[in-house]
Amino acid sequence: MTKGKLVLVAFPFDDLSSVKVRPAVCLNDPIGPHHHVILAFISSQIPTDLLETDLVLDSSQADFATTGLRVSSTLRLHRLMTVTIALIRRELGELSPRMQSEVAGKLRKLFGLT
Repeated sequence: MTKGKLVLVAFPFDDLSSVKVRPAVCLNDPIGPHHHVILAFISSQIPTDLLETDLVLDSSQADFATTGLRVSSTLRLHRLMTVTIALIRRELGELSPRMQSEVAGKLRKLFGLT
């Protein structure tokens, strides 16, 4: 798995009571001996009140097909987790260079680096 790839992974609920297999985006290339990656949650729900760090992956955009998603979705950059790549079930697709640039800008905003 490399930066910008969309994957399927068991993502924990907020209260850690359970997990659900969800799509997520790899935000970095694997690090360390256990090949850890930071993943950001993707939801098929598009909230009416988007956060400034949310990114809508719109199925009407020409570069949507590269994601491997079936429907428009929301990349929730405030919902992050770190896992070893051994826990990733499979790769779906990847973010286009345009989408990766938008993600980078939103992450800078999220972490106060702008």
